[in-house]
Amino acid sequence: MVITGGSRGIGAATARMAAERGHDIVVSYVRDADAADRVVADCRSAGAAAIAVRSDVAVERDVVMLFDRTIDEFGRVDVLVNNAGILHRAAPLAKFEVDRLEDVVRVNVIGAFVAAREAVRRMSTRLGGAGGAIVNVSSAASYLGSPNEFIDYAATKGALDTMTIGLAKEVASEGIRVNGVRPGLIETDIHASSGIDDRIARHAPNVPMQRGGHPDEVAEAICWLASDAASYVTGTFVDVSGGR
Repeated sequence: MVITGGSRGIGAATARMAAERGHDIVVSYVRDADAADRVVADCRSAGAAAIAVRSDVAVERDVVMLFDRTIDEFGRVDVLVNNAGILHRAAPLAKFEVDRLEDVVRVNVIGAFVAAREAVRRMSTRLGGAGGAIVNVSSAASYLGSPNEFIDYAATKGALDTMTIGLAKEVASEGIRVNGVRPGLIETDIHASSGIDDRIARHAPNVPMQRGGHPDEVAEAICWLASDAASYVTGTFVDVSGGR
């Protein structure tokens, strides 16, 4: 299982859970090597083989290298969890600069497309692979819009949803399932990038379940979609958003 952005938050929770359930793990990270190493150590403690690879999904050659390293280490790719993503400080559209938009699109859209491309090239039965599963980590923002905060981030997740549906139909006959999870307010440190103090607490009253979610709750959905238990599921989404 290759997990982009696997050193923290949902990615790290997924790595640990998947390792406990028998997957060998490759986590990519950009800056925090120590955090990535801790995730790898936990995966190994669970009995999995695991490595961390410094790979920026915004850089095509880094993504290609990530998959090449995976093949070198493990011989194949069975699952891609397209998890890496960024957001900027909360603001209305009137305050957005083009640099911000390009940054978010480069990581959240282009990076996810390139990672999916590299996975398909190695998984597709038409291309000599053994099949596999792709799980795209989208967001409830894709259908809520995130007004006055980050509609750019929301729009990139809408793009990821559309890619999920189209790619699922494109590669279904090649042994690859493609699905998405759409987390809501999850207690991870990505919220620190928003510049909003206690963002989860502020929005929790708008969640029917009246609380934020935990990374493990999203990881459960990801691991299910990646597993044989979801063998007849493709082109669909699991919303992990407390009903929001």
